[in-house]
Amino acid sequence: MNGKMTLILFSGDLDKALAAFTLATTAASAGMEVTIFFTFWGLNIIKKKRYSQVKGQNPLQRMFNLMSTSKLPISKLNMLGLGPAMMNIAMKKVGMTQLRDLKDLARTLRVKYIACSTSCGFFGLKQEDLVPEVDEFAGASSYLAKAMESKINLFI
Repeated sequence: MNGKMTLILFSGDLDKALAAFTLATTAASAGMEVTIFFTFWGLNIIKKKRYSQVKGQNPLQRMFNLMSTSKLPISKLNMLGLGPAMMNIAMKKVGMTQLRDLKDLARTLRVKYIACSTSCGFFGLKQEDLVPEVDEFAGASSYLAKAMESKINLFI
């Protein structure tokens, strides 16, 4: 299977990140060129630390980053953080791949990571606040250019 796939990862929810990385690694292993565009809450998945207080952030940016201090929540039944723990236990029991392993596999398969420069500016994040695996910092126009070349475009 050849072709290209782009994903916009807008959500910072564990279950949605798992879906995005499962699709990305499956497509990449089938020979597709895959790009994930991380924007807004999706940036939490590629932040080095959950809470990034960066010099020069305004109070509103600090507040938004403070809301990202815990592990990735799940979209339903988060139960003050118990939901993700229970989900990880259930995933291990059935042999489902964990997010950290999917992220490693994605990099091995050369899935391209783009951090939304506009969202980074909104949150007051800089390149050093994100994992080194980020290939590019770009805006919506760069994503759209890649999306126009792709057979599959997904918003998660």
